[in-house]
Amino acid sequence: MLAVADARRTAYHYAVALALNCVAYSGPETGNPETVSYVLESGGARFVVTSVVQVLTEHGRLIAEHVAEHGDGILDLAVEVPDAYAAYDYAVDRGAAPLTEPYELSDRYGTVVLAVIGTAGTGRHTLVERTAYAGRYLPGYVTPPPEVLGRP
Repeated sequence: MLAVADARRTAYHYAVALALNCVAYSGPETGNPETVSYVLESGGARFVVTSVVQVLTEHGRLIAEHVAEHGDGILDLAVEVPDAYAAYDYAVDRGAAPLTEPYELSDRYGTVVLAVIGTAGTGRHTLVERTAYAGRYLPGYVTPPPEVLGRP
């Protein structure tokens, strides 16, 4: 995830300059009052640009502080795994910092399992298990509205 000051502007720039396709969106309109996120894809690569609307949780505070201290940049590297519970245990047993134990998110498309581990310094990795999920990205994300990124 890229923590940025203005997610819409950054997503537009990446879509135009790098020919990335905006495939999903989350924000106040989708029930997320804290952040705005755009998911951009090209081939097998997926980029999520996120900015804070208002700080309501630790997650929002983390994003806001990262942007304030470092400017726009990578905050989290997500890794898709077949079993988030096993991957989390394996990583923690071998020295990764346990930041968020595995938890589930669900919607009408199924369930994802997420967990967060810390690495050296301020590095974070989110372990993502999507084996039981058929949605666009994660629960809470929808198809971007037509006006997103300047599309007609």
